[in-house]
Amino acid sequence: MIKITKQGVYYKNGAFLLAQDGPAAGLPDPALAKKGTMAYSILKAHHTGEDMDQLALRFDAMASHDITYVGIIQTARASGMERFPLPYVLTNCHNSLCAVGGTINEDDHVFGLSAAKKYGGEFVPAHQSVIHSYMRERYAAPGRMILGSDSHTRYGAYGTMAIGEGGPELARQLLQKTYNIAYPKVIAIYLTGSPQPGVGPQDVALELIRATFREGTVKNAVMEFFGPGVANLAIDYRAGIDVMTTETTCLSSVWSTDDALKDYLTILGRGDEFAYQSPSDGAYYDGLIEVDLGAVEPMIALPFHPSNAYTIREFKANMDDLLHQVDEDAVKQLELKSRPASLREKIADGKFMVDQGVIAGCSGGTYQNIVRAAQILAGRPIGSDAFWLSVYPTSQPVNLELTRRGYIASLMEAGASIRSCFCGPCFGAGDVPANGGFSIRHSTRNFPNREGSKPSDGQVSYVALMDARSIAATALNGGVLTGADELPEVPADPAVEPFAYDDGPYKARVYFGVGRPDPSQELVFGPNIADWPEQVALPENLLLTSCAAIYDPVTTTDELIPSGETSSYRSNPIKLSEFALSRKDPQYVPRAKAVLAAERARRIDPASPEAKEALMGFDGRTTGLGSFIMALKPGDGSAREQAASCQRVLGGCANLAAEYATKRYRSNVVNWGMLPFVAEDVKEWNLQPGDKLYIPGIRAALEKGAEEVAATLFQNETEKAVTLKLPGMTREERDIVLAGCLINYYAK
Repeated sequence: MIKITKQGVYYKNGAFLLAQDGPAAGLPDPALAKKGTMAYSILKAHHTGEDMDQLALRFDAMASHDITYVGIIQTARASGMERFPLPYVLTNCHNSLCAVGGTINEDDHVFGLSAAKKYGGEFVPAHQSVIHSYMRERYAAPGRMILGSDSHTRYGAYGTMAIGEGGPELARQLLQKTYNIAYPKVIAIYLTGSPQPGVGPQDVALELIRATFREGTVKNAVMEFFGPGVANLAIDYRAGIDVMTTETTCLSSVWSTDDALKDYLTILGRGDEFAYQSPSDGAYYDGLIEVDLGAVEPMIALPFHPSNAYTIREFKANMDDLLHQVDEDAVKQLELKSRPASLREKIADGKFMVDQGVIAGCSGGTYQNIVRAAQILAGRPIGSDAFWLSVYPTSQPVNLELTRRGYIASLMEAGASIRSCFCGPCFGAGDVPANGGFSIRHSTRNFPNREGSKPSDGQVSYVALMDARSIAATALNGGVLTGADELPEVPADPAVEPFAYDDGPYKARVYFGVGRPDPSQELVFGPNIADWPEQVALPENLLLTSCAAIYDPVTTTDELIPSGETSSYRSNPIKLSEFALSRKDPQYVPRAKAVLAAERARRIDPASPEAKEALMGFDGRTTGLGSFIMALKPGDGSAREQAASCQRVLGGCANLAAEYATKRYRSNVVNWGMLPFVAEDVKEWNLQPGDKLYIPGIRAALEKGAEEVAATLFQNETEKAVTLKLPGMTREERDIVLAGCLINYYAK
């Protein structure tokens, strides 16, 4: 099904040769042969420097949604931005419901429209489109690069290399700076065969994720899809696989292009933007993943990660054991004080009973997925018992076509609830299950708390990821978990899905202001929109207090700053910071605030009693006080910068990790002026909240380019010499941390 080669390979005459066999076949050195990849061509076209080993990229367009664009614009505005120098799309698909916090969500939407007018941007009102559907429909095309402040910014199926990053990286583009990164590894994803009827893009994606995530096979790499199997997939199908590559922790993705994409772009009214792209004969890759599409089965990813995946057949054969493990994971990962009802209680007569189905977002709500679900249900009732089904088309043009062809009516006849174009179910702001409920979703993630539960309040529910086809099969079976391949008849997915596109809804509602800034336009500020609080430069020495120590194998950004309704406060940095780690370590905020209060006292008077007590005898004139978080592998998941900025607002000065889960989270840490420390053996230190690190000469070390600094760990009334590493920090990253944050750096 999936075969992984963890060494370099050449692609020659439709086959692969191991790196060591290349010279005998007359192939050039890998450094030269890597130029034959699609990724190299795109990266070179967007690189502003000479040295391809250290990329400095400028993008063709950017996109943000209403959890992130206010902070990005505020950051860029504070740094001197006067206009948007490239097409910048502001969508409103995350906090669309405007149901939490009074007027604050709609206030942000009003701010976004005023910013699009003032600076020359594109504004997509709420309920018009999911961010990634809009960018696929309007901007993605072969050879382009797009940057988005959402981790699932992936348009590889359209031949575009897209990257999801934290807000500061978008602010840099708005300030006409570059996106700087070492040239990434490029991994070939070679597709053969054709999917079986009932097997959808989510099934292929989950199989890829479970094969690659745990070992970091494609971490921070570019996944390059090609092979004869591509031609057997419709564009929606390709996009459904592609968008989930984020969950492998890769940097980006790109696919070969063909006449199917050319015809599809023509339907979208952008046929002139098409170009053929494919690997050159003899192209070199840093690794190879071969996928036989015909061998993929319907899948389920159990809580609490997309990589916790099994075929539905495997799950049914081992239900009791697997659900017991989920029970144990829930207690551990959610740090529950009392054990909730076991999921094994949902097994009845050997069948597993599901409470809810959701088909939504950039991965699930596409035209082809909803058509297949409608055809499987065919208007037959899902029943009046506990199970319920909701469907979110990904954009208004998609919704319009589904309506005109009768698929929406068919779903409604079956009892499905049709919702607006909204990302809410993906991050806990829509269709939250009941306490103890089990939801199957064709969406992007099933991290802890992401479905909206609040373990601290005794509210725990569960999300598993499945494909729309198997969700529809389960709905047809009254909530009994069912793979689509178990149905007597199931429609196959054609390589070309009949589709007509009408962008009338966009023409009626979207503000198209790219390239037309109006400086006379005033920004409209709601009462919750606040400026970033001032941050201070890095002092000569640091005395840091551990305010959270997390020993989970991976820590997600949703655990660092919960998604869902808390994101309504994203435009007020101080209010939002109150939620930092609230579902992981509720005492983190008060601990960090205590350290911050002592630091503020030190700045006023280093000899004050509050400062002297916190300084432990160190010189308060040269030693700053700050907090840090220790996590073994932090930053998997969302690109939201708030996971780092909230720490900084609370006085955070560093993260300490064995490794960072993603490049984007580490970038957020740096851009908010925090030190990205690494210590591979940190687990053995047994750090606990309250432990302290004294780091003398940290400013001088950073200025000199040191990659290791000596520190003293104060723990349980003992002292221990330790080494903290800062691998791979660029000169600019060091200068940002020295300045205190990205805003300070540009203000200088």
